[in-house]
Amino acid sequence: MNSLKKKEKVPITTMPSVDEKCCYNNPLGCFFCIMKEPNSSIRSNRIKNYFKKMSLIDEDQELVLVLSGLWTMAMSQPNDKELPSLGIFECMTSLINKGINHKSWLHKNQNIYIPYYAAHIIGSYTMNNVDFAIKALDCGVLVPLLDLSRGNMTWVEQRVAIRAIGHLASYDKTFKDVAIYEGEIVKLAMKLASTCLEDVYKEFVGLKDLNMRLKYHCDLLTRGVGGLEMENRKAEEWASQLQCWSLHLLNCFAIKERCLNLICDQNFLKDLSEMWGGLANDTSPGGVGLVRVLCYNKDGRRCIAESKDVIKNLCNLSRSSDDWQYMGIDCLLLLLADSGTRHKVLEVVSMCLVDLVELRTLGGKSNVGNTITRTLLDDFKQRKVKIKNNGVQQVLEEMWGLKVDRKKREKNMSDEILEEKRVMVSLMKQQGNNSFWLGKIEEAMMKYSEALDLCPLRFRKERIVLYSNRAQCKLLLGEANDAISDTTKALSLSSPTNSHAKSLWRRSQAYDMKGLAKESLMDCIMFVNCCFKMDSSMKKNMRIPYYAVRMINKQMESTWLFKNAQLRTFADLSEKPNHQPHDELQISHKEHINVRGTRILLQKKGFMEGLSSISEEHQLIEKGDIISRRNKKVVFTQSM
Repeated sequence: MNSLKKKEKVPITTMPSVDEKCCYNNPLGCFFCIMKEPNSSIRSNRIKNYFKKMSLIDEDQELVLVLSGLWTMAMSQPNDKELPSLGIFECMTSLINKGINHKSWLHKNQNIYIPYYAAHIIGSYTMNNVDFAIKALDCGVLVPLLDLSRGNMTWVEQRVAIRAIGHLASYDKTFKDVAIYEGEIVKLAMKLASTCLEDVYKEFVGLKDLNMRLKYHCDLLTRGVGGLEMENRKAEEWASQLQCWSLHLLNCFAIKERCLNLICDQNFLKDLSEMWGGLANDTSPGGVGLVRVLCYNKDGRRCIAESKDVIKNLCNLSRSSDDWQYMGIDCLLLLLADSGTRHKVLEVVSMCLVDLVELRTLGGKSNVGNTITRTLLDDFKQRKVKIKNNGVQQVLEEMWGLKVDRKKREKNMSDEILEEKRVMVSLMKQQGNNSFWLGKIEEAMMKYSEALDLCPLRFRKERIVLYSNRAQCKLLLGEANDAISDTTKALSLSSPTNSHAKSLWRRSQAYDMKGLAKESLMDCIMFVNCCFKMDSSMKKNMRIPYYAVRMINKQMESTWLFKNAQLRTFADLSEKPNHQPHDELQISHKEHINVRGTRILLQKKGFMEGLSSISEEHQLIEKGDIISRRNKKVVFTQSM
């Protein structure tokens, strides 16, 4: 394996252009010249013959060059029927088997690249075409793909093998063939999803000596272009994909209610609820996608309801600005709708969902808040005496008062009364603002509460500001849970959902106080995005708020995909005698995080005045000052 260690960079070549000279001296002829043959019949016969004998080619550079070209064609033209009809799947199967069974050949020069390319080509052709998937299985691709997935090579080959198996399992017509190995595949996918991040960290990202990184890994990650930063970024992206494709494979079985007894292992469910695509793979729902599939099954709901950690993580997701917030809400509603699990989760879930009862549209669904209300208040009047938790009892009674009794009272309220109430609410809000700037936080909070009790439900904008202002008071008093509740209510009222900048920033700080880094990060990123979307008249001299940059950098370090793997590795190493901490690695990682965080923000430029950090506002209130400085104003009372 020493010959595979990182040395000089060798670019991975793609298919030569028509004008390039690329002929190789072998009995089969040059593949690229064959592809240029104008006579389709002659070309097909020669390609078919080439695929049959391709594994016999001795020239490793030619093999890798041809496979790289085939990889490019499979990625760019995955539905083209020519190559699949001429034996490409048999050829790729033969090459993978040769790499697995003949280690001396595999480690000869550039042959180490071949199994990766072969598995990737199979996955690309079977990604969207069921006919190709059927043909691939008929050609025996499953067994060698399983061999790669078992770890017969490295995590790089596992990534493309699991991807290909996931595509084969996603079609009804091919699932039965994959399901022959369902027990092994499900256990393997569960293990990969749980351990792949730690494996990639130990085998690549966390290596102190960069020369210990396998050369072919670096070449495949960067395509021969880019340095250390590119390698680290792509390794993070690929590790996330390996985890998400493992989850996709599990989804294929769970949606057919297969192997649920394995998937619903309590330790795995806890890990599952904490998996997310991360910033490197934001198109995947991560673990919550599989959790939602399990929630559609009675046994799945029972197992999930028994895990306090899973329920807690679903509640946190439901009150976040994550793209998959609606999935978290779906899971909780499914658990509440089942009489067998409702009583197990009601006390925890109701304290979360009560803040979302005024949601309108989320995840493509309308009237989400009304659905939450109906589910929580189902038979409430008949069974409320059975609720032992006084806090839950009070929450449900307040929800009934807000969504039922109060809504009825205000339904026929005249315009004159509505306007009168609007004026009174405005005056009470101003009184609260004055108290706030005088440092009388409890008094200000009481005024905002009184204004909320008086404000008609239809005045959504006014209620957004009141909830957000009250949340600021609670932040200053150190009441993070109540601040999260009020900011979530404000963000549920905003249109579109989660678009009130100040509430996002305040909830980000509240989540930071509770140590919930991912939720804090999502809110802070959304806050910056809201700043960018301001009216053009407010964009003069715009810049990114420094406190938002600071928060994002902090939370990106805490939510780094390999953070837990790094901590476990350091813990293991610290137990060894004469161990010296990896100072160089820690510094390099922090610099990498700061670069990534700053890049995300600098892709757009914006600045929103009137928002300071919680620590700064606390200092201002203690001094009793109202600060007005150039390029920075603390204007708490500004509504939008």
